[in-house]
Amino acid sequence: MPQDVRFDVPFDTPVLQPAEAGDALARLLMERVDGSTQEHQRCQNAAQQRLDALGSPHSGTTLHVEGALQMAPRAFLPPDEEGDARLRRLDTSLRLIGEAFPQVSTDIEICHLTSTMLEAAWRSRALTPPREKERITACACPLCRRLPAPPARTLGDYGWRQSAGRPLTVKTWPYREELDSVLTGGWSLVRQMNDLERDLSLRHRFEDDILVFHEYKRVIDTIDTTRLTQLAEGRLAENFSTNSARALVCGLYAAHKRSVDEYWLQQHHAGNVVLPQTNPLGESTYAALQMLDCLFWHVSPDTELWQQEHLASLLLCRVIDDMTDVRADALTGEISNFWLADMPTHTKALYAACAIALVKHGCMPEAHTPMWNTWLMTSTAVWLGLTGRHALWFDGITQGLPPAEECPLCDLQPNACSGILTDGTTLTIAPRPTAPALSPRTAELSARCRAQFPRTWALFDAELHAFEALHGPWHGNTDTAWEILRRTYIAAVEAAGAAPSPDRAREVQQDAGAVGCEYSYTLHDPETGREDTALLAYMFGCAHPHFLWNATGYRPTDLAGDWLDG
Repeated sequence: MPQDVRFDVPFDTPVLQPAEAGDALARLLMERVDGSTQEHQRCQNAAQQRLDALGSPHSGTTLHVEGALQMAPRAFLPPDEEGDARLRRLDTSLRLIGEAFPQVSTDIEICHLTSTMLEAAWRSRALTPPREKERITACACPLCRRLPAPPARTLGDYGWRQSAGRPLTVKTWPYREELDSVLTGGWSLVRQMNDLERDLSLRHRFEDDILVFHEYKRVIDTIDTTRLTQLAEGRLAENFSTNSARALVCGLYAAHKRSVDEYWLQQHHAGNVVLPQTNPLGESTYAALQMLDCLFWHVSPDTELWQQEHLASLLLCRVIDDMTDVRADALTGEISNFWLADMPTHTKALYAACAIALVKHGCMPEAHTPMWNTWLMTSTAVWLGLTGRHALWFDGITQGLPPAEECPLCDLQPNACSGILTDGTTLTIAPRPTAPALSPRTAELSARCRAQFPRTWALFDAELHAFEALHGPWHGNTDTAWEILRRTYIAAVEAAGAAPSPDRAREVQQDAGAVGCEYSYTLHDPETGREDTALLAYMFGCAHPHFLWNATGYRPTDLAGDWLDG
């Protein structure tokens, strides 16, 4: 980060009240956000001209999404004595890092304010009576008219969601030993995608591991996080980089977040409090809480760290991750995911549509020119589909296929959603372009589907034409893409068209995890990996019947029992 930007952390003053911390954090983030660059605007214009050439441009329906940080944060209860003590310990460590590495003063300030909000949000969840549930009224917008009815679920249906779930069976890093965990696979994939041309040497840096080990210490119990932190601090003294120091700040935040989660879950299990299946987080608080985690986890060059397009992709990749988990997370301890439980249905539908529009944007070649960190959204959609740990196939399969004619989700125009944190963004629904003919490799995929799955072929072929309108001719690995699509998207479409069967839905979900284990390494291929990632992202996140939407388009239903995994 620029070294002339300093924010003094109030270590020697009383801890800010939660509302003050929320306001200060929102102001800090708003001050740092940079507008769109001229290069980004040129690429956007070039993409639109290419799409317009495939058919006469049409005017369409527009839907506005308000900027998240423009909304006033909700008032929270102040932290309790244990929370104050945790914050004091955190501030002691932050002060030491700030004295040694003034370049990361902004990260330190964000960490202090975010942790204060986090402590207060947990205590408010535990002690504040839940607000009345939203009174759902009929909404005439094209998105709300498309909302599916959630299938009935029980606690047992979400056993796969637990964080100690089955790991990948193949390594995600082919050149050295690496943690064999599904939780790190998507992160590795994004780094590989971004580094193919403009290598920032972020794939094999020791400091990247700090956050992984802190955040997922309950999954891999044998990791000595204290020794690892000492090693990294020693290396920092020898070979400083801003991202190295930033990793220490984010590692501290990850460890603090986990300690807060575990404290309140222990209070719940001991019977001292009863954690409800709702949470007081709103859009503004949620967006602010996610930023520190995202800013390092998806590290980027300082020149684009605060660009609107970069921050939008950070937020929306979390949105699709949390939205697909929302019904399960109404029962678990991850506080950052609870914002969806209290969000109005229309607002949630808008965010889901933004996620779909951004996945479409990421399928276009023009999207990847302006910034290094541009594969985040597409690779996130792919990883959701290939882990089997998310509800993309499981909760997304509903009885019968919705009509494709005049579908507002199919007709959502690609959008970088740049202002989703600041001034807001406007979605457009207009007839989508379609390629007049398929390129040779895509035509081979269509031919295989016609021969093996004739019932699904017409839909699959139409989606391939829509994909190539966005992407241009596809040059991926036909055999790999077909094997993955056959066992994920096509299998789910076949299951949705058959008699409803929870067992069949679970089979698709579990096999999606299995095919991810078998083929995830192919997405690192420098020749075809990005091509395959773009196609899979489109089919998993944008293609009719929109399994991503089916998993995100409704509020969580109450489930009997009490399962808090954290």
